[in-house]
Amino acid sequence: MLKKGWGASMWFVSALITILAWGTADLFYKKGNNAADPHSAMKTTIMVGLVMGLHAILYYGVYEGISYDWKNLIVYLPVSAMYILSMAIGYFGLRYIEVSISSPISNSSGAVTALLGFLIMGNSLKGLQFVAICLILIGILLLSIFEKKQEDAELAAEGVKFDPKYRFGAVAILFPILYMVIDGLGTFLDSYYLEYKQILPEDQANMSYELTFLIVGLLLWGYLKLVKKESFTVFKERDKGLAAIFETLGQFFYIGAISSQEAVITAPLISSYAIVSVLLGRIFLKERLTAKHYVVIAAIMAGIAILGFYDG
Repeated sequence: MLKKGWGASMWFVSALITILAWGTADLFYKKGNNAADPHSAMKTTIMVGLVMGLHAILYYGVYEGISYDWKNLIVYLPVSAMYILSMAIGYFGLRYIEVSISSPISNSSGAVTALLGFLIMGNSLKGLQFVAICLILIGILLLSIFEKKQEDAELAAEGVKFDPKYRFGAVAILFPILYMVIDGLGTFLDSYYLEYKQILPEDQANMSYELTFLIVGLLLWGYLKLVKKESFTVFKERDKGLAAIFETLGQFFYIGAISSQEAVITAPLISSYAIVSVLLGRIFLKERLTAKHYVVIAAIMAGIAILGFYDG
């Protein structure tokens, strides 16, 4: 939560920091995802839970002195569960797919939220918004086709033959799609809780989310230690730790930006952090996509922007 006294234009600075933070987090999520470690995604989830929990306790509890009602942990659990589950799936999927493709799809969750709002809560959708949703869905379908063709070509060039039931590469795109659907459902529930029914105040909701993430992280750490007999040293997980820090930093500034009077503009602006993810993936991870990949990614990003900016 941003402190009072910041200038009215600070919503824009907060939004930019969020974009850079979450785009950078995607880079470190990918770097820290070790395909040789079957528990890599679980360790990432643990790190994010620990950092978010620490933020909730030290910032909201100690610095802000907010009195937390622990029953809200249960009240807000359906929303927290959707967010945490989507992120865990996203971490696992990054073992098999480029962040340049994963991030734009994951950021299309606004289309799911818009459709749920239209179908369940009776929200209106204008013609151009339907066009935006179609752009996103068609873009995802095309990326799926491109991924399968690219994998088939690579396997053919290498002379490799696999039993179809063991092939994972072409279906890896399902992970960001699952993230998109589940995160979109979480955002829909969040809107229902905080705006439509006003079940919880914003600070209680965010503390509930971060504390639930902490509990999940501790449970997974215990499972890793006691059941899998695998040690996990927090300070040795540099990339995962940086990903968790940037994720939490983005969450911190996101709250300040989205709660401003410019929230209608802020939401699509922040969704564009996928562009940062694509650029960083290209620069630091040497991810190489074809021209048609970038055209489709641009179409998806256009759909995201239309959903946020267009007011009918």
